[in-house]
Amino acid sequence: MKLIVFDCDGTIVDSQAGIVLSMDHAFSSLGLVAPSRAATLSVVGLSLPEAFAALAPDHDRATRTELAERYKSAFRDLKHDPSETEILFPLAKETIAHLALRDDHLLGIATGKSRRGVDRLFSREGWHESFSTIQTADDHPSKPHPSMLLRAMTETGTTPDLTVMIGDTTYDIEMARAAGVAAIGVAWGYHEVAMLTEAGAHEIIERFEDLPAAIEHVLATESCEA
Repeated sequence: MKLIVFDCDGTIVDSQAGIVLSMDHAFSSLGLVAPSRAATLSVVGLSLPEAFAALAPDHDRATRTELAERYKSAFRDLKHDPSETEILFPLAKETIAHLALRDDHLLGIATGKSRRGVDRLFSREGWHESFSTIQTADDHPSKPHPSMLLRAMTETGTTPDLTVMIGDTTYDIEMARAAGVAAIGVAWGYHEVAMLTEAGAHEIIERFEDLPAAIEHVLATESCEA
């Protein structure tokens, strides 16, 4: 069985609005200057401690912890209307449905989101039966540590040569390379294509509907190289 692992924010769902608004609130509520939109989006995919270490390097741990708590609180408030802040990218739902129906594929999630956030999205989209393994920031070191992918492969009984990671940030690509699995970057997310390529992406796709063919290509290539 092939294991297809997806990142969430920036790959499946476009949650930029909620992320940026929540970050602005966290900083402004403490009387601090909020980071730019570009800086905020550059840390999407990291766990919150690492994200705030990057965005507020001149502040102490206590301040960064408080920023994280205020960010989470603001993000939860916005989630009262998730349709406004967590929108599926075009053809994400259809492509995932297609892959989930194949009897030679298992699907997984490896995300910096909390398990609660993933469960909320899955309940909305009816995806709980489509994914065989879900790895979140609640139980793992931050990307690009390979822990999420290693656990996903253990849970599904798959091997690196049959596993591919799909993500929009260098953290996703670097995590995949650290775990010894193939990596596909998506061009519509939070990091530039050149960054994904430099991080070691085996292939970049421009549209969600190109994903099934890209999966077959990179896994065949990796198998040949192995």
